Amino acid sequence: MTEVTATAAAEAVRRALELAPIVDGHNDWPWERRLGHGSSVEGLEGPLPGHTDIVRLRRGKVGAQFWSVFVEDEDRGNDAVAETLQQIDLVHRMVEAYPDDFVLARSAADVEAARASGRVASLLGAEGAHSIADSPAVLRMLAALGVRYLTLTHNRNSAWADSATDEPVHGGLTERGRAYVRELNRLGVLVDLSHVAPSTMHAALDVTSAPVIFSHSSCRALNDHPRNVPDDVLVRLAGNGGVIMVTFVPQFLDADYMAWDRDGREGPAPRVPLSLLADHVEHAREVAGVRHVGLGGDLDGVDALPEGITGVDGYGLLLDELARRGWSAADLAGLAGANALRVLRETDAAFAGSRRASGLLR
Repeated sequence: MTEVTATAAAEAVRRALELAPIVDGHNDWPWERRLGHGSSVEGLEGPLPGHTDIVRLRRGKVGAQFWSVFVEDEDRGNDAVAETLQQIDLVHRMVEAYPDDFVLARSAADVEAARASGRVASLLGAEGAHSIADSPAVLRMLAALGVRYLTLTHNRNSAWADSATDEPVHGGLTERGRAYVRELNRLGVLVDLSHVAPSTMHAALDVTSAPVIFSHSSCRALNDHPRNVPDDVLVRLAGNGGVIMVTFVPQFLDADYMAWDRDGREGPAPRVPLSLLADHVEHAREVAGVRHVGLGGDLDGVDALPEGITGVDGYGLLLDELARRGWSAADLAGLAGANALRVLRETDAAFAGSRRASGLLR
């Protein structure tokens, strides 16, 4: 590891953020606003409890955020669809309430335009196939509303895909699951493989014709948590052109914290230093390649973060840690957002295309 001076590291981070905005793959602020604040979009300037407010987004130089329009996976069928629409509505109302701070975004070009206007590009990501209630029509309508990724499962298996945290029943993807991947490709909606079993990751990579993402996952080689990504998948990610957006979740980063969380959180929580988060980023770069790493904090979806990070104003701390390890400004820019924007750009044309049913799924 090449150590550089604090001054040189700060300069590398500054140049990186001139080259690319920070693009985060997963933030649960809409879910937090819906559950804790009755879906209110008032008073978002801050300071607010939790991880996110407008002041800290500005301070953290966040240029684009995938807002997760997440609802709990409780086998409620169309009720989950209705609640997903409520989450989408919340993001739309947030943007309308703060037009000087937010703008809805559907494409890489929209992100660049938002950056030029000094606003945070607000993208949408649906977390779990329960959000579409096994309906291709619902998927197509979510795409029409601007949803740019679908996570294939949440914590439980869907009717056609195995989750990382459930007993496998499908061998990864069923034939209908493979048809859903093709339909997502056709629509330009990114296939998000966070939360899915390794067998599902491989099955999706076998089928997809477009880059995939992991919107908020870390590396299994450093911590054997079922939500993390094995090296054999990271190797395939490079050939696919996709991106793993490394998450800040302590349970995924650290084995001691994972055990403490699993065993009932007795006693004080183990330390999870910022350096460990940087280790996961560096491992993903080593195995998948520098063009295939990004950021997916899962902020406001967790109750703890690595030491030093308290919210969306903390991305610079990670970039500085990596710059001190010798990362160049160009490589930091890729991590910060350029790699995610490349994946968006490569799928934008399909997303802007026809909404007609393909005939493959009904």
